[in-house]
Order: sequence, then C-alpha cells, then structure tokens
Amino acid sequence: MNKKAVLIAWCGLCSVVGVKAQLSSNPDKFLGNITTSYQIDYGKEKFYTLWNQITPENESKWASVEGTRGSYNWGNCDNINTYAKQHNFPFKFHTLVWGSQFPGWVKNLSVTERYNAIVKWMDAVKKRYPNLAMIDVVNEAIDGHQADTPYIKEALGGGGKTGYDWIIKAFEMAYERWPNAILIYNDFNTFQWNTDQFIDLVRTLRDAGAPIDAYGCQSHDLTDCSQTNFKNAMSRIQNSLKIPMYITEYDIGTDDDALQLQRFKEQFPLMWEADYCAGVTLWGYIYGKTWTTNGNSGLIKEGVDRPAMTWLREYMASDKAKQTKSPFPGMVKEASVYVKPGTLSATQGDKLPIEVRASMKTKTIDHVDLYVKNKLYCTMTEAPYTVEFEATTLGKHDLKAVVVTTDSAKYERLSAFTVYKPRAPYKGAISIPGTIQGENFDSGAESITYHDSDSQNQGSGASYRSDAGSVDIESISGGYAIGWTHAGEWLEYTVDVKEAGLYEYDAYFASQDGGGAFSIALSEESGLTDLTGVVPVVKTSNWSTYKIQHGRLTKELKEGQQVLRFIVNSGDLAFNFDKIILRRVDVDNTMSVSLTADPAPATINTNTAVTVTASSSISTIANVRVYADMVLQKTMTAAPYTFYYKPTAKGTVSLTAIATDAEGRQSKIAKYTLTVNNKRTAYKSVSLPGTIEAENFDKGGEGFTFHDSDSEDQGKASYRTDNEGIDIVKSNNGYVLGYTAVNEWTEYTVNITQAGKYSYEATVSSGARNSAFTIGMVGDDGKVTSLAKVNVPMYAENDWDHYSVVKGSISKSFETGKQLLRFTINGANCNIDKVTFKCTTPATGIEQVTAEQKLSAPHNLYGVKVGNGYRGIVIVNGKKILKK
Repeated sequence: MNKKAVLIAWCGLCSVVGVKAQLSSNPDKFLGNITTSYQIDYGKEKFYTLWNQITPENESKWASVEGTRGSYNWGNCDNINTYAKQHNFPFKFHTLVWGSQFPGWVKNLSVTERYNAIVKWMDAVKKRYPNLAMIDVVNEAIDGHQADTPYIKEALGGGGKTGYDWIIKAFEMAYERWPNAILIYNDFNTFQWNTDQFIDLVRTLRDAGAPIDAYGCQSHDLTDCSQTNFKNAMSRIQNSLKIPMYITEYDIGTDDDALQLQRFKEQFPLMWEADYCAGVTLWGYIYGKTWTTNGNSGLIKEGVDRPAMTWLREYMASDKAKQTKSPFPGMVKEASVYVKPGTLSATQGDKLPIEVRASMKTKTIDHVDLYVKNKLYCTMTEAPYTVEFEATTLGKHDLKAVVVTTDSAKYERLSAFTVYKPRAPYKGAISIPGTIQGENFDSGAESITYHDSDSQNQGSGASYRSDAGSVDIESISGGYAIGWTHAGEWLEYTVDVKEAGLYEYDAYFASQDGGGAFSIALSEESGLTDLTGVVPVVKTSNWSTYKIQHGRLTKELKEGQQVLRFIVNSGDLAFNFDKIILRRVDVDNTMSVSLTADPAPATINTNTAVTVTASSSISTIANVRVYADMVLQKTMTAAPYTFYYKPTAKGTVSLTAIATDAEGRQSKIAKYTLTVNNKRTAYKSVSLPGTIEAENFDKGGEGFTFHDSDSEDQGKASYRTDNEGIDIVKSNNGYVLGYTAVNEWTEYTVNITQAGKYSYEATVSSGARNSAFTIGMVGDDGKVTSLAKVNVPMYAENDWDHYSVVKGSISKSFETGKQLLRFTINGANCNIDKVTFKCTTPATGIEQVTAEQKLSAPHNLYGVKVGNGYRGIVIVNGKKILKK
C-alpha cells in the first residue's frame, strides 16, 4: 500500500442495502476510527455504519500535503473531510505541529525560514478548512518521542521560561485561526511509561494560559496494562489536569483473541463512562491493515468480527453506553476559557497580573468569578477580565475562573502559580571572565533559579548544598558536577561581567551514551536571549571522563550583573555538566580563514586530510586550532595547516577552525560540515545477467546507498534493520519497496559477467496513476547516467496487490566488472519487487570492429601495450579495433 494513494471517490452511499446503525448512538460522545490504507470504506461494512468520527491516519500530516515545497496535495484529506460532512460526524485534523512526518525540505531551512514555513502551513490549512471542529495541534512532544522535534521546537522559539514556550506558541497560532475548534495536545505512553512527563507538559500549558481545550491519550500502551493500573493512571492524569480527555489512538495489538477481548472489557468501559472523556478513536479496525505487528490490532479479520468487536457492538448498544456524559455536549465547544497568570513562578512581593480569556460560541457572558486558593478574589463583569494580585505569601496558589452566562450556565478553568523567595547568588556573583561551576547555581527555588524534571535529588553529591532542591549534584574527581540531566531542565547563574565584549567558552561534559544537547541564554524580565544556539554534547568513553567543548557566544555581553541560563535542550540522562570557562576575545574580521577536507564525504575509520588556509593583512598567524564537534583536534603553529582526521561514526561532523595572530586577535570561525559514510557493501551478491531484488539495496546508510523522504518505516516488514526509513513491504510472496515518493532512490552493487546490450523486466505494481522510476548507472564521480525509465501501470485505483511485468531495453551497453546501479523514483506510489536484466547482444569484440587505420599506442584486451606486429582486437582511444 502507499501513503500517497488517491482515495476512491465516495458515491452511492444512500443506496446501500442493509445499513447498520453506528455503534455509538450517544449524542454527546463519539466512537471514531481512522482511514484504512488510505481508504475510508474498507471491507463489507461502510465506515459510517460503524463509526461516527474520523481521523486521517496520514492524509492530513504536513509531509503528506506539502512534500514538495509550495505544492499542496489536498485530495485525500478533502475526501475525508467531505465524507465526515456528508454523514454529519466530526472530522479531526491530525496534526498541525509534529517532530515527525514534516516535509524533508524543512530541515534545510534556517530557524526564521522554518518558522515562516510553519506559519504558511497553518495559513494554508486555515484557508482550506476554515471551520475545523477538532485539531491535534501538537503531537508527541515529550522528550525522546520524536528525534526531529528540535527542528520544530527551535523554529517556534524553544522551551523558554516555561520549558514549553514553543508548544504554547503553536496553540496560540492555532487559536488565532480556529477559535471555535477543540484544540488538543496528543501523545503516547501516557498511561504507563511517560505519565509524569505527560502531566507536567499538559499542566504547564494549562497553567500558562495556553488555549488548550483537551488532552489526547493515544493508548497504544495498554495491551499489557492491568485494569487496576490503567484505572489508577487515568484517574491520576485527570485529577492533575482537570480538563477534558480524548482517547485518541486506542488499540490492543495481539493475535490472542482472548487477551484482546479481556483488555477491551476491562478498559473500554472505564474510558467511555468517564464523564471527562469526550470520545474514543480506535486506531484501525481491519486486521492486517493497522500499524501494529502484522496488523494484529484489527477487530475485523477476513470479514469476521473478532471476539472484542462482537463485545464492543453489544456494549455500545447498552443503555449505559448511550447515556454516559461528555464535557462537550453535542461534540462541539461552546466556551473558550483560559486563565493566564503573568508568570508561573513569582517572587515574593511581585505584583502579578492575572488574565481570564473567556468567550462563548452562542451564549453571552454575564460575569467572571476568579478564585485564589479556593477563595473568591474578585468578580469581573467587563472584558478584558484582568486583575492584579500581590504575591505576599510563599507557596503554590491555585487559580479557578468560573464564567457565568446570562442563562446561568457555568464554565470553569484551573491554573496555578507559585511564589518563591527572591533570587540570590549562591557564592556571590560570578566574575566574568572566569569560571561558572555547574553546582553553584543561584539560590532560590524550582522554576525561579532552576528547573528539575522530578522531585528527587538522585546525585551522589546531594550533601554539597542544602538548598539544591531536586537538582541532581554528582561528586566527581576534584569537586562536583550536575548529573541526571533531562531535556527541559535549566540552571541560572548571576554573573558580574567585568569587561563588555564577545566571549568564548570551554564547557566540560561527560557523556557515556551521547544524545544530549545544551544551550546558554541571557535571562531577563523580557525573556530569554539565546547566546549559543543548540549545541550537541559529544560522547565520551564513560561518565567520569570529561571532554572540553569549545565555542563562542553569538552576542556580546554587557558590563555589569546579569543572569545566564544553562539549558538542557535534549537527552534523557544524557550528560554530566561540570563547568564553563568564559574568556573575552578580540576578533579581527579581516583575517582570512577557510577549511576543507579530502576526501569528502569521508569514510568511517579512514583518514581524511583536513586543511586550513589562514592569513592576516596586518599581522602574522601564530596558530590555527581545528575542532571536530567543538572538541579540539589539533593546534598547528606553522603552514601548511594540514592534519589527518579519522572519523569514528557515521553521520556528520562539524569541523571548525580558528586562527590567532601574533597580537592575540582571533579570526572568524571557519566551518565545514563533513559527511561520514559507512563503507559500502552489497546486501546480497548480485551478478548480471540476473535479478536485482529491490529490497536488497547496498548497506551504507541514508544519503549514501539510499535516500528516503522521511525516517519512518511505513512498510514495517521487519526485513532488515539497516533500512533507516526505507519502506519495505511484505507483498507478492516476498518483500518489495513500497510507499515510494519522488526523488527517493536505492543503489545496488552488481557484478556484470557478460558485456553487451541488455534488456530489463521489472516486476511492479501501483494503485495510482503516473508512477515511474528510472534505472541509472552511478559513475566514479557520483554522476548518474539514465539507462531506462520504467513507467508503472495502475492496475486499479488504490490496488497495490496486483503485480505486472514491464519490459524494456537498456540504452547503453554494459562492460564487465563491478558497477553501481540506482533506482530513482520520479513518479510516486509504485511498488518495486525486482528487476531482471538479460543480455540480448553479447559483446564479442567483432561487432565493434572498425576499418583498419593508423594506430597509436594500441593495447590488447588485457590492457597491455602491444607493438605494430600484433594481430587481433586492440583498444585505441577507448575503441575496439580489429588489427589484421
């Protein structure tokens, strides 16, 4: 199947015979589902006869709509939206902002360009669907859930003061465009593994006044969850958040019918009968066509209900199922109520503005009551509903706004902020130039001078200071360090800058496993000013070995006292942070520095020569330093500035060079991104004449031996572990390449055993029009020569299960020996099983003989130079000639 498939046009629904009623007849709560293999109606029963809400599985994701920048493919999403309107049930847009399945071209943009692209994307959705009822605004943003989240997070402003400012920004952008839509945050592992992180994220959004209307629990993690544990987790989440819940992606993935039935009977009534649950969406229902292993979460198998589906039909017909309450009567949002304190962390003595944003869809507001710590603080009768609160008492302050309409209906929203003691430097303001010791962050409190993701101090150096709260301080050789770091945590330091100007830094880290990143920012009342960008922390050999990462601040520091914030941008227990040394630098922008590497791309565990060219028009060069991922590799004091660097891991290495002149001035930082490839090896030996199985592309990696437009393996065939997102599908009694997109490619090392002219026979399928791919040969210079274009016929709309053989000829003759062939998709949606190559005209040498001519330095077929007396086939200027 292919995610870019064109849906079959809906027609003739009213003429269906024997239509069954939807499972949910509750007027306020839906039981929904998703599209199946890019189709709406699938199997014996029409979608609308079973479900009364629909979510596109992939069709409304950014990458599916705008895979090519500026070109929007709305067709599939339009069909789903129209279907929902025709049957008068909700359509949920899934999703606006996600650290996965956004277009690949977004990664190549600057931060500002990425932000503008997100704005343009939201504007395009607004223009196409101005009246959306439900939206997954942000999807799967808990740290570690999506590797590419930083691309989106950075574009929307980063974590900021709350740690989730970028998510708040996304919700504000959505609310600006769809004020009447139910705006949802959606994530997975909410009931078992990431419950605390989920609560912290959503509660922060709520308390900060973000226009979030509900939280979505995907519920993929419940196959092995007991009824007691599930009930307790669901209650804990709701008691912590007190806003509406959706079960957004429920499935029980197992081939064990009894276990699936048991879980449905244990869990589904708890979800459905909770009056704070607004609806349940199952994530697929046709066995073999869901995202789980072998599609085993499906409820209907070969047209027959599995026991869980039989039970679900019976349960949904019960009076209890029909009468349970919902937080959204009629499945729509009437009230928009959000409480926004001026800050979530106030200092004692602050005067804090508190705003209640309130609006109604059809009703009229009479007044708004604001409660602080469950006591009525004020009643407001005119918008804007804003009041000032003086923070005199330490501790948490719960807020509750009650909006009362003219018909006496009431709508509530909670928030909270905490009042702390004023900030104080731990050992006095830190002089800069100088050293910031990680453990000496300012005294204060959680969310005032630091933020830690849990309430436990797990470090071995906890006794160092009594006011550290839950910050994890580790004992290390010679002192202390910050350990047990998690994304979103931060520490602040009051510094006293003695000399204004630009500063460089040496940051000391230990990271046994890698995967973390940090940044440094200036923390002011107006917000955070980034000083470094997001910097990956290098992997070290163990937790006690520290490496120094060198960098330069991007903005000058002013003289005097100010607050610097050290931020953990990504990683889960990813690094220990010891200290940062800051030194003032004078930069001479007239100094010339450039950096190259040869060979490039480099190969893992193989030397590449790194060369720096440096010169100054007013002084002499004293030294040149070269860094790899900010770790010093070489200091060179005399030209030529060349050394050999051996990369140890596949990926990219950021090489930087800084020149220092005889007066101590430094150059601008020269940068070079070195791509490092694995060594290419054939996945399986292939000789031509013979057959290339499309799934057996060379080993090596993304961008080297293959290219896929995203990192998600949508085929889920589990054929090989090194596919890095290539979509391999079980099909045609084996494995095939599927879910293909334009410009994706795969390469194959082949051994041509017979020279000559060739034909091909490609076994392919497509359920869409205009599918095609080219067969090309890759030269030593990396250039691809096209050998044939294979036009893949469409068997039937949305049918990828019927294969045909397309025959044609190769445009250029093959020479014997190893060659590299490439299959490139230039018409999406084709499945490629295999391509068989046949030698139609073997090269004997006689066919290419020309008339005898004057020869210059002829060679025989073995490459040996021969004299004028030689008779037979010789090679002159690349041509075979018969010398008689």
